Amino acid sequence: MKQRTLFLLCMLLALGCKPKDASPSPSRAETVAPAPDSFVVVLTTSRGAVTMRVHRDWAPLGAERFYRLVQDGFYDGARFFRVVQGFVVQFGLPADPKLGRAWVSRVIPDDPVRHSNRRGTLVFASAGPNSRTTQLFINLADNPRLDTFGRVGFPPIGEVTDGMAAVDALNGEYGETPSQGAIQQYGNAYLEREYPRLDYIRTARVAREWR
Repeated sequence: MKQRTLFLLCMLLALGCKPKDASPSPSRAETVAPAPDSFVVVLTTSRGAVTMRVHRDWAPLGAERFYRLVQDGFYDGARFFRVVQGFVVQFGLPADPKLGRAWVSRVIPDDPVRHSNRRGTLVFASAGPNSRTTQLFINLADNPRLDTFGRVGFPPIGEVTDGMAAVDALNGEYGETPSQGAIQQYGNAYLEREYPRLDYIRTARVAREWR
């Protein structure tokens, strides 16, 4: 329990750090159509395929942001840089640090928590109220206390529908050691040098939509 609480505190503090030279620039994600009512995203990972269905009515603002980032190829090559066994796996800092700096200040308002943080749910990480940007985690266990954690809780946007075995198999040997600040500054160059056995996302693609 102590380790999990420490993880969340570290996550919140780390997410709150923003590079001084953050300067948003236009990307294809700004021009894609609005997110559909529901859509399927397939992560092709180093451990196998992970299929997730996102529900707009669970968290509309979070679903919209995730849809646009996937359409922009934002997560291609990204590492699962934090794996806490029996709790969560986290990703969402891109392979190219320039891409990360273009999004770090583009926070989105909070969605209310309408669905519990059950095992397999996909959730945006945050650094407090109205601070979600690009990072997400997948719950490895039922974590209902995250529904009300902090001032706003963590609202799931979707769930893994196939490939949870691949999520469970993600390499957790490095735990919470990789520095988010270093990832934001150097991207995969830092991770490949210091944490070469991290699992990663080869591609993230929208596979199906319901409008």
